[in-house]
Amino acid sequence: MNKPLDSAPDKPWLKYYESGVRAHIDYPVRPMHAFLEDVATQSPEKTATIFGGVVQDALLDAKLSYKEMNDQVNRLANALTALGVKKGDRVALYLPNCPQYVISYYAILKLGAIVVPNNPLYVPRELEFQLNDSGAETIICLSRLYPYVRMVRPNTNLKNVIVTSIKEYYPPRLKAVFEQFVEEKEGHRATIGVDEHWFQDVLSRAPATLPNVEVKPEDTAVLLYTGGTTGVPKAAEITHKNVVANVFQCKEWVANVPKDPPDATIVALPLYHSYAMTVCMNNAILQQMPMILFPDPRNLEHLLKSIDRHHPTYFPGVPTMYTAVINYPELSKYDIRCIKACLSGAAPLPVEVQTRFQALTGARLIEGYGLSEATPVTHDNPLFGENRIGTIGVPFPDTDAKIVDVETGEEELPAGQLGELIVKGPQVMKGYWNKPDETRLALRNGWLYTGDIAVMDQDGYFRIVDRKKDMIIAGGYNIFPRDVEKVLYPHPPVFEAAVAGVAAAYPGGTTKAYVVLHPGQTATVDDIIAFFRERLAAFKVPKIVEFRDSLPKTMIGKILRRQLVAEDRAKIQAAKEK
Repeated sequence: MNKPLDSAPDKPWLKYYESGVRAHIDYPVRPMHAFLEDVATQSPEKTATIFGGVVQDALLDAKLSYKEMNDQVNRLANALTALGVKKGDRVALYLPNCPQYVISYYAILKLGAIVVPNNPLYVPRELEFQLNDSGAETIICLSRLYPYVRMVRPNTNLKNVIVTSIKEYYPPRLKAVFEQFVEEKEGHRATIGVDEHWFQDVLSRAPATLPNVEVKPEDTAVLLYTGGTTGVPKAAEITHKNVVANVFQCKEWVANVPKDPPDATIVALPLYHSYAMTVCMNNAILQQMPMILFPDPRNLEHLLKSIDRHHPTYFPGVPTMYTAVINYPELSKYDIRCIKACLSGAAPLPVEVQTRFQALTGARLIEGYGLSEATPVTHDNPLFGENRIGTIGVPFPDTDAKIVDVETGEEELPAGQLGELIVKGPQVMKGYWNKPDETRLALRNGWLYTGDIAVMDQDGYFRIVDRKKDMIIAGGYNIFPRDVEKVLYPHPPVFEAAVAGVAAAYPGGTTKAYVVLHPGQTATVDDIIAFFRERLAAFKVPKIVEFRDSLPKTMIGKILRRQLVAEDRAKIQAAKEK
């Protein structure tokens, strides 16, 4: 049982919980998949997934009930057992958002095996690394991605390959259009090896009985890889207890959201990422809601048509998604005021985006915070309490947080002082998979060291300043990219912006702004720099401005500053070699 947080002067956020949300939750001592079995038994005809696409302006989608899903989960679990998968084995998923992902995830959990999600944008080198690092011997992949699996298989320990087509859960008309116009063109039509298997074939040969495997809350459920954009990826080892705790914390946070049946949640965030895993998929299972699955979140027509038809209440996302929605030219064609709660994470939420989105939809758009090592959510702004724009809010129930000095990580700092954010709670990982040294650095005396520079105000609201690794040192000053970026978003011509430190020709380095303008808008370098100068101390003003058509992003929508810096370094090196 978790001990409630004690009221103390150094935990000023606790007064928020006096307004209705509980500071402490008694978490069920159950594995995560037990909640799927609950809804399949209690409400078998409830819709579990909605999946489809748009053809000639018509939205075509199909539904899978919770009973149908649970039956297919059991079939796949039994099929995996027949292939030799046992408790503790790692099973890789190499899939976009689709019903097969949800079915596979829960089938692996029911066996006591461990899910290893892979980004479907991974190239063979990245896939090979993750397969070997995790020791996965089984992979379930999309047919379009199968050639990469075939390419790396000789260099891995893969024994089982299961292949699925995106069309398998499409409605009939969409499936026919896909087969005629897309399948062969985009590489979905695959010829697999004699020792490999089709997803539907293994389902059809297995019984729908519940696997007889004891899974304990302390057993590892998922290996969430993190750190790939800043170094060698490492896997956060997440237990069933971690997963259950974080999804119950999320449920508590949104407990007072008004629900207009049929309630549903948008799943446009990629399910391989910890954010979507918890806030979208597992939260939907726990709250017995339909999931509207989107394999491509950039397809705004599909997204908006689905909102207009299915009236979802929840729209978890990232700032780039909300930015795209409010700037969609034909937004007025769609009724999206059904949305009540939008939880933004993974990147800082610009104030302009937050205020415009709320005005257009009537929804509450709040910014939160998390990291894969915490399953991932640790903080959020209150949905119906005081939403302090520009902050990540207060700690989740049963979550403690404090700011410590950057140098030693041992001195707790008072409100108002910058330092490293560290957190403690039931959602914090067991450790890094097979990396004891990295684990000792990240987990110290029960605290998770996040690597983020933050500050807590007098009322217990936290604000992320930047990543420790992204801090720019220029001219002897410390500059945090987010402080500079947020200044530029209110500038009317600016659509997106990123700021990073570059060496260039300036001794000690300098700050550079990468700017994307709204379509049809114009601005000059002098315009941008003048805008900065009116709003920033001179040492923070970028000396270089580059206009770009787009900014590189992860699949989750996080802007890749380090890729921008790497591109600049490559250009400088090429110029020197001429």
